[in-house]
Amino acid sequence: MLIGNQTWLFENKPVIVSTGTVAGPLEAEGNLREDIDHFYDDVWLDQPSFEQAQTILMEDASKIAIQKSGLSQESMQFFISGDLINQITPTTFAAKTLGLPYFGLFSACATSMESLALSAMIINGGGADYILSGISSHHAATEKQFRYPTEYGGQSPPTAQWTVTGAGCAVVGKLGKGPKITSATIGNVVDLGITDPFNMGEAMAPAAVDTIIAHLNDRRILPNYYDLIITGDLGKIGRQTALQLLEDNDIQLPEQQFLDCGVLIYTDEQPVLAGGSGAACSAVVLYSHIFRLLQSGVVRRVLIAATGSLHSPLSIQQKKSIPTIAHAVSIEME
Repeated sequence: MLIGNQTWLFENKPVIVSTGTVAGPLEAEGNLREDIDHFYDDVWLDQPSFEQAQTILMEDASKIAIQKSGLSQESMQFFISGDLINQITPTTFAAKTLGLPYFGLFSACATSMESLALSAMIINGGGADYILSGISSHHAATEKQFRYPTEYGGQSPPTAQWTVTGAGCAVVGKLGKGPKITSATIGNVVDLGITDPFNMGEAMAPAAVDTIIAHLNDRRILPNYYDLIITGDLGKIGRQTALQLLEDNDIQLPEQQFLDCGVLIYTDEQPVLAGGSGAACSAVVLYSHIFRLLQSGVVRRVLIAATGSLHSPLSIQQKKSIPTIAHAVSIEME
């Protein structure tokens, strides 16, 4: 059911039945090493290219999620996913291996919640019983496409962020004992004229705030309805910008209530500059750490707004500004 201008309320409350998360060696040294299901020793994953390695990330996260659900792969009626690479080819090759009907998506790093929102919408309306919903990213593949190949050794400014090498996947179903997906707010494209591709956090912060405000207004709830409000990958700089923008809109959030996946995934000692980013950043954190907090009852209600920068190398070369978007999904444990 549509409420307000851009929020779906899911009366049938689709369930996150199970999740699967995988990540690379740098992530294994981060804050979530006890929560993520599987780590790899190197970023090549025994593949001839980083893009093919990313395909393995998506396949493995999917298989782990299915195995933990206790269901068969044939029970999954759709695979809804995407990535950052041209033509989302890593995800497409993973879909070929999985052999499932496939929706390929692109909302940059907001794709994780776009996938989850669409999965919940389809299940809520009776269009499927079980859907595999996920996302992946690979640091070296993303750097090669959007910035410089890692072999080049280019220096990044302090505002830059580190693309997560990993994948997160969820089995979303109409029945189960896991956390419920209760609503989703689909974001607008927000562009405040920022042109620096090495400052994604600040570029995306206005989109995150725009979607969070829309969600609260559409549902007619106060921020304290949620135990946690989490952004996807604003990093340290973008998170502070978002907090200031929320305050400018008369929304006061305590520091401990407003988290960011790009800040959570790495430690302060790791060489990630302003924090984590990438399409897998929000999915890996949500489907590992946050999912376990919900399962254990430490938190009962969370809103996660994944943020995406919708630029391309070509648009940056043509001196265009950076359009951004955020999609938010609320998840609650009954």
